[in-house]
Amino acid sequence: MDSYAVDTAFVEGVFDEHRIGNSRFSWSPDVSLGWIDGRGISRYDGNRYSTRDQIWLLAGGARIHYGDPGDWYRSLFFSFQPALHTGRTQALSSPYEFVSTLGWQGRRFSVQIRHISNGNLHSPNRGETMALLGVGFDL
Repeated sequence: MDSYAVDTAFVEGVFDEHRIGNSRFSWSPDVSLGWIDGRGISRYDGNRYSTRDQIWLLAGGARIHYGDPGDWYRSLFFSFQPALHTGRTQALSSPYEFVSTLGWQGRRFSVQIRHISNGNLHSPNRGETMALLGVGFDL
């Protein structure tokens, strides 16, 4: 938010993939549990929504892929998840948010750009945008 970086951690579960009809698109159920640390931005301290709350977030939705197994672009994905969270900040001011992620998932590593906001359904709505690096495990 506003170029003030904080520590962030997410744990995700991606489940079995399902082909969408006869198309080259497929989807997988996707759940996330995340934590975003608070910020000490003093100019917001007197406001109803400060920046100091830590956020715990639970989200669930779908991860979309395009292409057939073996295609070089098959590892790219887009994910969309409705979310509920604790805390209220200038960035995440409502109890619900939407999580949009664009990323690349290899066998053991992932790189993602994630944006979280309430879609301008409640103000303030600065949102959180982050770059995430991940390590994957087969469970």
